[in-house]
Amino acid sequence: MQDQRTRDVTARDGAAAIDNQARVAPSSSRMLTSYMTDIEQLLDEQQWEAAVREALDLPRIAVALSDPQMRFTGEQLKAWCDAWIRPAEPDRNARCTEYQRVASAVLADTVSDDTAAVPTLALKRLRLRRLVRIPPRGFSAGRSTSGVLVPEGANAIETCGIIVEAARRWYAQGAVSDKIVQANLARLAVLR
Repeated sequence: MQDQRTRDVTARDGAAAIDNQARVAPSSSRMLTSYMTDIEQLLDEQQWEAAVREALDLPRIAVALSDPQMRFTGEQLKAWCDAWIRPAEPDRNARCTEYQRVASAVLADTVSDDTAAVPTLALKRLRLRRLVRIPPRGFSAGRSTSGVLVPEGANAIETCGIIVEAARRWYAQGAVSDKIVQANLARLAVLR
């Protein structure tokens, strides 16, 4: 009798766990999606400097969204880069130096002490994208280049691609269900 009851409870709990997993499917943030799509559009339009500037702000935005006061420190930014800007298998990846170069670029103009800062301008640009219609996603390096790609363009495409992919992974694998991130996105959505 005890065994049957235990099996019933286990089966019910297992079904509930599967049901909960189905309901927690990642959603998207219109602001973040629009921001990343804008980076891809800038790459399509070969506006390399603007695309890289916007992409370099993504880690600051992500760290600030994870903080209740929307602040970040250099240490938090470094931890985010270590966690998200990395190849899938660093020991076997020949492009590991590219990931290290991008992480260094993100950290280059950040104060290294524990002074907390609010990335006001980056958050403002993110917020302004909340009402923008999202065009179809998908940057194609072949479409943005008609022939030979200048070194600046190749560098911009590589840098932006790595950062945008890291930000997408960060959002899908944790931020989508993080109450602080979602509350901060909601706060940004209602600010005028």
